[in-house]
Amino acid sequence: MANYLLGALETVPALSRLDLLAPSTADFLRGFAAADRVGVVEIDPEFSDTAATRDAYALAPEALVNCVIVAGKREGIERIAACLVPFTKRVDVNNAVKRRLDVRKASFLPQDRATGLSAMEFGGITPLGLPWPVLLDEAVAELPLALIGSGIRKSKLILPGDLLARLPQAELLAGLGVRISG
Repeated sequence: MANYLLGALETVPALSRLDLLAPSTADFLRGFAAADRVGVVEIDPEFSDTAATRDAYALAPEALVNCVIVAGKREGIERIAACLVPFTKRVDVNNAVKRRLDVRKASFLPQDRATGLSAMEFGGITPLGLPWPVLLDEAVAELPLALIGSGIRKSKLILPGDLLARLPQAELLAGLGVRISG
């Protein structure tokens, strides 16, 4: 069972607290063979954004993972992907994502579209249960423990990075994350 300690956060098995999961996240985990390795922790929704979570719960930035939804069009057809990068990096939308989606221009989905299409809350979007490709920076797959959204703002999931790389629609993408300077 997934009982992890990360900074000041101690998890319980995710499927033992369905009230802390978006419906699509719970549905995905019910059918995921490694669901017993996914933990969930309740947090104050005011601290759901990654930087606020880091500060409020004394977390090392290396363990925090951002999930952003990007899209582009090719021949009138929209192509969408979720991108996972460590908090210490930004998604290379103009190069890596654009090439992978095979579009002229890729951009972040506006907040209302990202939350509407994912059926998740902003600040809590998770790759678990999304219908699109999940593009991962290689560093995410190497994390001993990664903190990601749960689909809602009042909780976070903690799981080994190798599980994220084993999601059915996951793809490791070289150059996805670009280190943030400063």
